[in-house]
Amino acid sequence: MRRVYATGKRKTSVAKVWLQPGSGKITINGMSLDAWLGGLEAKKKRVLQPLHITEQITSVDITAKVRGGGISGQADAVRHGIAKALNIYDNEFRKLLKPAGLLTRDSRVVERKKYGKKKARRSPQFSKR
Repeated sequence: MRRVYATGKRKTSVAKVWLQPGSGKITINGMSLDAWLGGLEAKKKRVLQPLHITEQITSVDITAKVRGGGISGQADAVRHGIAKALNIYDNEFRKLLKPAGLLTRDSRVVERKKYGKKKARRSPQFSKR
């Protein structure tokens, strides 16, 4: 019985993911996937995508702790962590996960606000007179 650990990240969210052989039970922050995401079916599909691609949905148990950011960033961080954990669990899965872009960290983050501007790029309204 081998337990695998991986870290997934997206925006400001960080997910710690533990994967082990089991029956397909997914626990995130002490809640089931359905309780954690509520009725957000698209987000659930995104989180489960690495498991569907590798056909491991019913053969591994996943426990995750995720902090920071919002629901979307957290869901993508968990997805990234699951993909990385599956890659460590069995290196053959890399051939399936890499082309799908699941092992690559999405490095897009919010651009910082600059002084003299209202937002990151939005300037105050200009008036000639």
